[in-house]
Amino acid sequence: MNEIFKQQVWEISKLIPKGRVSSYGAIAKAVGFPNHSRHVGKAMGGCPKDVPAHRVISSSGTLSVPEFQERLEAEGIEVENFRIKNFKKLFWNPLDEL
Repeated sequence: MNEIFKQQVWEISKLIPKGRVSSYGAIAKAVGFPNHSRHVGKAMGGCPKDVPAHRVISSSGTLSVPEFQERLEAEGIEVENFRIKNFKKLFWNPLDEL
């Protein structure tokens, strides 16, 4: 995975509004690599602190990092059994909203 890809992933992720979530797949599509959701996950694993990695989750609404639950709840997002309640309502799709 190259640095340009990582930077693009991080820049898109910074745009996710507080109280909303996006998915690895949606971010991958937004940066032009629709089949690279796993690479987005890897990029998020090493992201700078100013990138809200806790707002990027699986396309099923499930948290991949259980520790993110507290951060999401602090933003008003309800999480139950590591899954976002009202996921479809809270979903931020960069292709639709940018």
